[in-house]
Amino acid sequence: MDFKMPERVQNSHKGTFGRVLNVSGSDYMTGAAYLSSVSALTVGCGYVFLCSTERVIDAVAAQTQNIVFCPLSDIENQVKSADVVLIGCGLSTSDDAVGIFERTIKNVPDIPVVIDADGLNILAKYEYIRLPEQLILTPHPKEASRLLGVEVNEILADMEFWAKEISKKYHCVTVLKSHNTIVCSKDSEIYVNNTGCSALAKAGSGDVLAGMIAGLLAQKCDAFYAAKLGVYLHGLCGDLAKNDLTEYGVLASDQIRFIPCAIKSIL
Repeated sequence: MDFKMPERVQNSHKGTFGRVLNVSGSDYMTGAAYLSSVSALTVGCGYVFLCSTERVIDAVAAQTQNIVFCPLSDIENQVKSADVVLIGCGLSTSDDAVGIFERTIKNVPDIPVVIDADGLNILAKYEYIRLPEQLILTPHPKEASRLLGVEVNEILADMEFWAKEISKKYHCVTVLKSHNTIVCSKDSEIYVNNTGCSALAKAGSGDVLAGMIAGLLAQKCDAFYAAKLGVYLHGLCGDLAKNDLTEYGVLASDQIRFIPCAIKSIL
């Protein structure tokens, strides 16, 4: 499949390329908030607002000056002015996290939402939550098993079938992650990704991917296309990074460093 990046008009400003509200991180998982935020920016979105705890904000602010921060108490207002919401990376599944998830999803207007990691684990337990129309879920097989209530070995035995089941159940685009990640549209159209390697099998890799997809959505990509393009580029990041760092030595932060190289390869 031939991929193209969203158009980059020259008569533009940061608002042209969209605002991502990232509701991610918890006191002992600060890295997920950093990785998902910076990857969204690096793939081209205009700006990212990270909504998290004070400890997370302090930790991320010490690593980058490229993110805007907002307190959890302001979620309702921040959601109203976002173009895309990303939620769940390192969020935890505590009672506080469940409350944060509910407050965010309840107030989301008609904009794309990406749910990843602990957001998926919360969703699996609290299926009464009203979900947005423009939704992307990004589970790995264990998270998929929780969403569907089936064993992991069943998921692994037929990834395409279960990706379709998730899309049907949640009326969403599904990104079912593996060495050949499956992307399934709301209408059960399937894309099987062929980029990537074992270099991506590292903590934080999913946070990078979720941020990339959110960043592409902010640039007005269709949800199914944003998911496919994000997965493809993320795999390329691993393929390119391994050439310099080997498949053993690639960290999630290195994947972000190679996003521009991956983009350049398809321009």
